[in-house]
Amino acid sequence: MTPARRGLVLLFVADVLSAVGSRITMVAIPWLVLVTTGSAARMGLVAAVELVPYIISSIMAGPIIDNLGPRRTSVVANLASSVAVAAIAATTSLGFGALLVLVAVAGALRGAADRSKDLLVRPMAEAADVQLIRITSLHEAFARGATLLGAPLGGLLIYLTDAASVLWIDAATFVVCAVLVAAFVHPPKVVSDTARDKYFRSLAEGFSFVRRDELLATMLITTFTMNIFASASTAVFIPVWVRDELGSAEGLGLTLGAFSAGALLGSITFAVLATRVPRYLTFALGALIGGSPRLLVLGLSDNLVLVMVVTFLSGIGIAAINPVFGAALYEHVPKNLQARVIGLVAASSFAGLPLGALLAGELVSGLGLIPALVWSGIACLIVSIFPLLRRGPGKILDAPKTVEAT
Repeated sequence: MTPARRGLVLLFVADVLSAVGSRITMVAIPWLVLVTTGSAARMGLVAAVELVPYIISSIMAGPIIDNLGPRRTSVVANLASSVAVAAIAATTSLGFGALLVLVAVAGALRGAADRSKDLLVRPMAEAADVQLIRITSLHEAFARGATLLGAPLGGLLIYLTDAASVLWIDAATFVVCAVLVAAFVHPPKVVSDTARDKYFRSLAEGFSFVRRDELLATMLITTFTMNIFASASTAVFIPVWVRDELGSAEGLGLTLGAFSAGALLGSITFAVLATRVPRYLTFALGALIGGSPRLLVLGLSDNLVLVMVVTFLSGIGIAAINPVFGAALYEHVPKNLQARVIGLVAASSFAGLPLGALLAGELVSGLGLIPALVWSGIACLIVSIFPLLRRGPGKILDAPKTVEAT
């Protein structure tokens, strides 16, 4: 194996390890809050306090990554994340306010660490002579696997030890990620004038590029909407439907498990077929299959088997969205703008997650479950048809060209 390919593989390992650690933390910190405060409301607050700085950092870190370089930023941010998570584990007696501050810092650092690893993918893939669509599809498959593994692993570790001990384990994973990147990931050096740009001017250039670009705007609107409805389904719609229609918690695990299994199967399938299918059409069909059907079946049926089948198929469909979008970002965005644009796009897509849960709760309270599901399904269907009606982005994506800055 060449050094470039070894570096790409170990970058992949670091990213997956970080993803597993993050999923474990998403279980451990709320549980720590619950056992120390006894408050479910504070559990929700601490989750939001981590997510919001993560989103903001994903946008704001772009010019900093340009100045420091993605490799150096990744190492520093991962080491700092380790310190922040270790501080949470070591200072549980300081009170809830101090915990919120530390969680916010950890979320912001994780955003910078994740975006810097994203920026290492393209140069490492090019050096290793590996197609970007292959890398993004494999990444999605492993990310789905990390999601499935991380949460139950976190629960098991808490059962075997306690929440604070689990956080120490997560802090160690950040150190391992930093070491792997520092020791083995050596992207080709690129001479750039980006470092001389002023911070806010540099940031504004990223916003301007996304606003003007037809392909990115179309795909971003779609992914943002899919995240809204995915979060609404997981956090509100499915639990309330299970309670009202089935009256048994068993249906919750079966329905959520069906979607996760479908998404994992879809990710693996797409990783095999990624180079042989039309990308834009796959993206658009994935959005069409992955969004509205799972909402409409909940609103129109109380049959658990039917709901599980449709939800499973929706999981398969949605699995193609992120790999195609990721490859488009790497191939379509100029290299000197990627730190700013990729951070902005990632943050904008993630912003749909908290918004979805909030809107779903308000819709169910105001309209009732069934009308909320049906109207949400119709709205999602309209947005998911949108990419199919636009031919321009399809021509750009299915004949990808790397745009270089002059």
